[in-house]
Amino acid sequence: MTQGPVEGQVEGPGRAGIAGVTAAAFSALAQFVLVVVVTRAFTAAEAGGFFAATAVVLMAAGIAKLDAGNGLVYFIARAETYGYLGISGYIRAALVPCAVAAGAAAVVLYPQVGVVAAVVPVVVLGDVLLAATRGFGAMRPTVLLDGMVLPAAQLVLVAGVAVAGAVEWLPVAWALPYVPVLVLAAAAVRGRAPRSPYLPGTGRDLWRHTAPRSVAGAVQAVFQRVDIVVVALLAGPAQAAVYTAATRFKVVGQLANQGLAQAVQARLVGALASGEPARARELYQAATIWLVLLTWPVWLGYAALAPWLLRLFGPSYGSAAPVALVLAGTMMVATACGMVDVVLTAAGHTWTSLLNLLAAVACTLALDLALIPAHGALGAVAGWSGGVLVKNLLPLWQLHRRYGLHPFGRHTLGALRWRAWAAA
Repeated sequence: MTQGPVEGQVEGPGRAGIAGVTAAAFSALAQFVLVVVVTRAFTAAEAGGFFAATAVVLMAAGIAKLDAGNGLVYFIARAETYGYLGISGYIRAALVPCAVAAGAAAVVLYPQVGVVAAVVPVVVLGDVLLAATRGFGAMRPTVLLDGMVLPAAQLVLVAGVAVAGAVEWLPVAWALPYVPVLVLAAAAVRGRAPRSPYLPGTGRDLWRHTAPRSVAGAVQAVFQRVDIVVVALLAGPAQAAVYTAATRFKVVGQLANQGLAQAVQARLVGALASGEPARARELYQAATIWLVLLTWPVWLGYAALAPWLLRLFGPSYGSAAPVALVLAGTMMVATACGMVDVVLTAAGHTWTSLLNLLAAVACTLALDLALIPAHGALGAVAGWSGGVLVKNLLPLWQLHRRYGLHPFGRHTLGALRWRAWAAA
């Protein structure tokens, strides 16, 4: 039996959290360099068309995932106590509907984005399988495959296309690395999931829990990338390229939050399922302070250096400094809230999470439609900022009202001690 944390010692996100954030930093850097390569090698209109196409593909993949990955994390983490009996059935029950939805999305998208639409099922199934490995408590496949192999391979292939000047091959170069990620993720799950008969009611249990989150996952996928698509439609692909470049750093916060969330999500579910709110509070506060410490220096540096950093994308991109300032301020507020939505859904409030996301998307779209025609990229970041604030402040208030949970508290300083961090 493992020894629990010593009284007064916070067990932080630990080695898994460090690995997740390291992979997030590497992925963010690779994506930033990829955008620099594309904007330097091609015209703003060509770059904007590429960014809009990939945003549409990732939006469709996010919808077709049906949030099955988080559903698997929930059921696999809870199944450890009885030897993961029947878990292989849950994995099959998750994959089949996702494959059907992704295939349908690829067919619908093909006339709009071309052959790159074929990657949608590959993205979806790879993501669901990687989530399953996290349910078994393994962060390494996600860190290596999604955090390092995928962005590095995309950067190398896209850079090769840029050197060749073959803009028509950009989407293919970006899409190809998802194939080995899917194959290796399937191998990782196969090595961890014990084979067992399909138990009656498995699919019903999985999708009864996951259905509200499926809708929320679709809304979240739209929320993350709809701004690029709307800018391309309302202000043209050149403004979409400027907006993508200026907001590329937002992926730092998103990936850092995702890295920490992936590391502690299974433990949050376990703590709340076993009636340990104090343990859930420790995890929430420990993750929040590390998220702030890791990302705030980035936002402050980006705000200060934006006029110079943006010129890396090309001389015409330096004028987007106000977009960077709005982005930096918004992300500092969002990261200070911590992973509020993860805590809310781990507590079982999936419908509340869905309503929060719908409110955020409605806010973003309303502001986008009102501001983008007149203000272009700056109007788009204002719309995105409004949605992000709604998405974080609403669940923060709900967690405070229902559970008295706060992102900062008596466990915050304890989480900074290396011994507490490394013990996790």
